[in-house]
Amino acid sequence: MHATLSAPGRAPLASPIVPAPPEVPVTHVATVLTPAERIRLDAAGQGLYQSTHHDSVAAALRDVRAARAAAVVLSVKYCERTSPDPIAMMVREFPRVTTVALLSELGPRTPQTLMTLGTSGVRRVIDVRDASGWRLLRSALSDERGNAVQRLALGRLADDLAGASPDCWRFFEAMFLSPPWVRSIRCLCRRLEVLPSTLMSRFFRARLPSPKTYLAMARLVRAAYLFENRGFSVANVANHLEYSSPQSFGRHMRAMVRMTPMEFREQYDGEGMLERFRADLVLPHLAGLRGLAPLRYRRGQCVARSRRRSRVSEP
Repeated sequence: MHATLSAPGRAPLASPIVPAPPEVPVTHVATVLTPAERIRLDAAGQGLYQSTHHDSVAAALRDVRAARAAAVVLSVKYCERTSPDPIAMMVREFPRVTTVALLSELGPRTPQTLMTLGTSGVRRVIDVRDASGWRLLRSALSDERGNAVQRLALGRLADDLAGASPDCWRFFEAMFLSPPWVRSIRCLCRRLEVLPSTLMSRFFRARLPSPKTYLAMARLVRAAYLFENRGFSVANVANHLEYSSPQSFGRHMRAMVRMTPMEFREQYDGEGMLERFRADLVLPHLAGLRGLAPLRYRRGQCVARSRRRSRVSEP
């Protein structure tokens, strides 16, 4: 144990405040594996992904349909003794959900099974018979951390907002990387440690659209990406984005883009909606965004400033 030393009659020196590390999204993986493969998969992915093990493709598909899994890992050995039809249906309905076949041993039917998986739409087979295969699997699944369209969005916005302040960039990062429950400006401000009134006034003074508009449109970018999976219903997407109901989701969409969810699905994919986000909210406002410092005073700083003012105003 380390003691804190201080001079006699003085209070101990305060420890420096160490900022919390940024949250790292964890990939949720549905698996259909042999018992031995399950143990090794869990050991290989500790801290990178969280796996839920199932005994059938139909059970894994329920996780995918409920938006509880961003990737599926199938055992080639399991696929040798089952029909390829459920696998083909899953890949066809959820093309944005990564599906990986895991090869841990060779058998007489392995070559034929691999050909069948390819025909079913599975494009990636990883041979894990040695350590390098497990490293490759870790890389393949960690690449899926966070939403692909979110990574695409931040890549495009990094070019658009070159020269913007770190505060401005942190605002856009928070919009696209926060979990779905961050659905209001109040929630977003708690994560950014800034008062809502401060954030809104900064945007207003810079003559920019409101932070609420930016957040609402960013959520529609996520919705468009999810709609690319034809297996997701409107209710699935609404639940995944934590709207109170499909009806609330529909009202929000009509208010923002004047479309029903089904019309929106037909018109926009994730990249298309991202381009609309940029065209409406970023590219026409580059000068204002590059000069914006929306988080200059954090919540604690604002409270401290208020206390100092009240002390000065006392008689």
